[in-house]
Amino acid sequence: MLSCNSKQSDEVQLSEIEQVSYNFHIRPILSDKCFVCHGPDANKREADLRLDTEAGAYAALKDDPSQFVIMPGSVEESKVYHRIISEDPGELMPPPESNLVLSETEIQLIKKWIEQGAKYEPHWAFIKAEKAELPEETDWTINEIDRFALKKMKEKGLKPNPEAEPHELIKRASLDLTGLPPSPEVLDRFGDFSGELSYEDLLDGLLDDPGFGEKMAILWMDISRYSDSYGYQDDNIRTQWPYRDWVIHAFNENMPYDQFVTWQLAGDLLPDANKEQILATAFNRNHKYTEEGGVIDEEYRIEYVLDKTNTVSKGLLGITMECAQCHDHKYDPFSQKEYYEMFAFFNNTPEKGYQGDVSQSKPAKTPILFVDQEDLSGIMSFINYADTSQLSVSVMGELEEPRPTYILDRGLYDAPTVEVAASTPSSIMEFPEDLEKNRLGLAKWMTNRDNPLTARVFVNLMWQEVFGQGIVKSAGDFGMQGDLPTHPELLDWLAVDFMENGWDIKRLMKQILTSATYKQSAVITEKHLNTDPANLYLARAPRLRLPAENIQDLVLASSGLLVRKLGGPSVKPYMPEGIWEAATSGRGVLATYIQDKGDKLYRRGLYNFIKLTVPPPKAIIFDSSNRDRCEIGRSRTNTPLQALVMMNDPMILEASRVLASKMWEENTDGEKAISTSFKRIVCRDMSNEEMSILLSYYEDQLARFKDNPDQVLPTLSVGEYPLEEKNINPETAALMQVIVSIYNLEETITKS
Repeated sequence: MLSCNSKQSDEVQLSEIEQVSYNFHIRPILSDKCFVCHGPDANKREADLRLDTEAGAYAALKDDPSQFVIMPGSVEESKVYHRIISEDPGELMPPPESNLVLSETEIQLIKKWIEQGAKYEPHWAFIKAEKAELPEETDWTINEIDRFALKKMKEKGLKPNPEAEPHELIKRASLDLTGLPPSPEVLDRFGDFSGELSYEDLLDGLLDDPGFGEKMAILWMDISRYSDSYGYQDDNIRTQWPYRDWVIHAFNENMPYDQFVTWQLAGDLLPDANKEQILATAFNRNHKYTEEGGVIDEEYRIEYVLDKTNTVSKGLLGITMECAQCHDHKYDPFSQKEYYEMFAFFNNTPEKGYQGDVSQSKPAKTPILFVDQEDLSGIMSFINYADTSQLSVSVMGELEEPRPTYILDRGLYDAPTVEVAASTPSSIMEFPEDLEKNRLGLAKWMTNRDNPLTARVFVNLMWQEVFGQGIVKSAGDFGMQGDLPTHPELLDWLAVDFMENGWDIKRLMKQILTSATYKQSAVITEKHLNTDPANLYLARAPRLRLPAENIQDLVLASSGLLVRKLGGPSVKPYMPEGIWEAATSGRGVLATYIQDKGDKLYRRGLYNFIKLTVPPPKAIIFDSSNRDRCEIGRSRTNTPLQALVMMNDPMILEASRVLASKMWEENTDGEKAISTSFKRIVCRDMSNEEMSILLSYYEDQLARFKDNPDQVLPTLSVGEYPLEEKNINPETAALMQVIVSIYNLEETITKS
């Protein structure tokens, strides 16, 4: 079977396909070109004709019962085929004015499919995952991942790259598992793995490092749309950060993923729920809240429930349920009724749409979990909070009397129609009658071994974290319009294996990182570029820019400035003057930006304060999520603004200044100071050519500062970290310029 997706269908070579697959060849064409008018949405369906179901496609024509839409095995008796090849503009399908033209390849695929019996299949992502037979082992394969990956490479005429150099693997694994660069000491201790310490020892140490939870939490903050403010016009402060600390804690404790999901969806509904389980439900309350006077309470309450429904469906199930808020889904088998049945699970919280304007603002909205100091010494000890005041976090709760849920006409809060009960889309998996009709029942449905999506979606997210894109590229859309998996058997094998082994996240990550597929070098050959420029088939390691937060982490860690303290209230780092104030309403405690001082400036990027109307500009330049909705994948751009940040940002300049000062204290020899700095930042030894270039630059800068001593102090006067007077000299200033240039190497902020 040849895998393709809806964007690649024109590239399919018919000669390569023995058996045409509905899922992998035909459905993408029909979904792109036909389902808008002949798909699941009954309100938009033309001629009462459905092509998304077998029953609809095999039906007799309404106006001529002697003819059939599609006659399996017979092109001549299939009206669809005649309409797609018609030369009459009035008969041609899709209509010429729709601009949905079928290519000749697509027409021939449909013809061949009909000739082979026009067999329909359930959508691949809605079929229970099963383990396929493992492909053969070879001398190259290390684990099961490699056996599937190598099979696909061979099908595409590719060969795997050689293994990466040890220093590359150490840096790559460290960044993937902790988001931090390895220190020169770690690089030297592991060396080429020929001593007592092996590559697996490295991975075990990284998985045990507290930085693992911080690295993993970056993705989950995007999924859970975490922020430190309420959004909308006034965008005042809130205290949801204990939830972020819990996520870090859960990943570090290797909480099984099924439990991780259950606590966030329904921790408050567990028997004898404790405060930690209730805190986890803040996942559902991270959406925006209005504090604008005069709003309609019910309008915003409905908006919040919609957000919860959309976040869970996209972030945990990888489906675009939000498309069915106003009408039946145009591509996927989700009706508007099913949307509001999902909505009903979240419609019973005592939450209000409006709890007062910004002058009455509270750091948490009802329902609230209060955390006291005695909690912090017990079950909630993972919360890093030195203040003695009581913490309050928005969490979930249930009304004693269930609130009725209605289908909303066109999704409007004030247009209820038919009442519905809590349930799930039947096309994914029927909701068992014996489950609770509440969020706990939903969590049990979601983590059921027969649910086809939950494990697949999470495994795919972990693959995306490591390789830059998932086995399913559209990680938030496993539906009809999403990309097809490049390695469907591998995805299913990993999903089942993940469940069979207790939903163990650290085991999954180690499984991926110990594979020969992961350990390949990132060298790109002409064959790679010609055959697989996007690296879909993994014949090389990807070369990926770090997430915005980890760029900050690398700079601070390599300079020695990083403060490795877990959790606590979010911090306000350097911010361009005026940006914050220009985007605020001028009301509330966040009307003016007050930068933090001291150690708070040097925390990991994960802890930067997220104000929804003014996301951290530097992070946004490096493609971070703005956190106003659930996001499960970031774009990767390359713009001049990014280079300007790396050259001029106060954090970069301060880190360069501090590292230069340390190097000058430890190494009076310029060449040694440069080589040591380079290894701390880039995580490898310099080449002779690199040393020659940087040493020449250092000498030029040193001569400049000696000739112009009045420029030394202004050059070094950047940032808050104090600089000893003895280090205010031309040598420090010159070395600082060199270090800035090292930070600007693309290799610095890229894992390869």
